[in-house]
Amino acid sequence: VQLVESGGGLVQPGGSLRLSCAASGFTFKINAMGWYRQAPGKERELVAFIGSSGSATHYADSVKGRFTISRDNAKSAVYLLMNSLKSEDTGVYYCNTIPRVMGDYWGQGTQVTVSS
Repeated sequence: VQLVESGGGLVQPGGSLRLSCAASGFTFKINAMGWYRQAPGKERELVAFIGSSGSATHYADSVKGRFTISRDNAKSAVYLLMNSLKSEDTGVYYCNTIPRVMGDYWGQGTQVTVSS
C-alpha cells in the first residue's frame, strides 16, 4: 500500500499549484478519496472529497471556489488544483481514502508554503 503526494512548493499569495497523489496496493477505483491539510500547530483537516467515480465532490468552506479535486482511475491518481492561494493554505497536504481503509497509514505528504 502506498500513497505518494507531490507538486507542493513555495508560491506567492494569489498563485496556483497542482498537487498529485499516486496510489498503489489497493483497489483505487472503488474508494472515495480526499485531500487533507495539516497547518503548523493544527490538526489535520479534510479540505476536499471526491467520490469513487469522480462525479461527487465536496469542499471545506475555506477552500470552496478556489480548489478543485479530480481523479483518474485508470492511473490510480487523484489531483488537487489550488488557485488564489492564501497564506492560510500553508501546510502539508496528504491524500487518503474516505473512509480510511488502510488503518493509520499516511503518505509523506507534500509541503505547500504560501508566502511573499
